[in-house]
Amino acid sequence: MPSISDCKCVLVVGATSGIGRSLALAIHALPSEPTVIVAGRRQDRLEQLAKEGARIRTLQLDVTAPRDALKSAVQRVVSTYPDLDAIVFSSGVQHQFDFTKPESVDLEKLETELLTNYTSVTRMTSFFLPHLLKLSEQGRPSFLVPITSSLVIVPGPWVPNYSATKAALHSFALSLDVQLHGTNVHVAEIFPPLVESELHDHQGTTPRLSKVWMPLTQFTAEAMEGLQSGAVQVPVGDARGTWDTFEKGKLEKMEESFKRITSL
Repeated sequence: MPSISDCKCVLVVGATSGIGRSLALAIHALPSEPTVIVAGRRQDRLEQLAKEGARIRTLQLDVTAPRDALKSAVQRVVSTYPDLDAIVFSSGVQHQFDFTKPESVDLEKLETELLTNYTSVTRMTSFFLPHLLKLSEQGRPSFLVPITSSLVIVPGPWVPNYSATKAALHSFALSLDVQLHGTNVHVAEIFPPLVESELHDHQGTTPRLSKVWMPLTQFTAEAMEGLQSGAVQVPVGDARGTWDTFEKGKLEKMEESFKRITSL
C-alpha cells in the first residue's frame, strides 16, 4: 500500500500555523527526504518556516482568492514542481454563531468559513487532479489529504457552520475516494480531535480549551503514523472512538452502492 512516505514533493496548504505547520515539518523529516512546499497567506511566517529545513519551499497563497486566480496559482505550482505528488489541505477558520440571536450572525464570516473550509478545497482538488491523474497513468501514486474534524461525526452546536463545512468536506472526501478507486490517486482523510491550535484565539476560548485539548506534538505523531501506514481514514485521539461508532464501514458500503448503481 503506497503512503505519504513514498512522496517526492508535498504541498501543505495552510502551513503557517498549527496542524499544517506541524505536519509540514514532520513530512520534511521523513527518511525519503521529500521537497515540502508550505503555502499560506502570511509571508513573514512562510519565511520563518523556510529556515526550518533545506527542502522547504514557500508559496504565498490565499485560498479565498477568486476561482480563476486560484486556478492560475495551482497551474504555476504544478509547472514549477512537476514531481508534486501530495497535497495536504490544512487551511481552516472557525467561528461561533448563535442562531437563537439571528441578528448577531455575521453572514460575511459565515460565508468565508464555507469558502475557506470547503469550497476552496473542492476547487483546488479539481485544479490539481489533471496533474495527479497524469502521474497515475505513469504508474506513480499520489495523495490528496483533506483535514476534517471529529465534529464531522458529532457536530459541535457552538460552531454550527464550522461543523457543517467540515462535514461537507468529509462527504466529498468519501465520494472522491470511491470515484478515484482504480486510479493511483489516493485520498487520506485526517480526523483531528480538539487540538492545540491558534484556531480558537480570536474566539477567546483558548484559555478554557487549552485545559483539555490534545497537544500538537502528540497529534502530529499519531497522524503521521496513520499516513505512513497507508490508511485511507486517519482518526486521531478522541476522534477514534466516535469514528469507530459512527463511521467504520461506511466507505465500504459506499463502494458497494457505487458498483451497484454504475452497473445498471
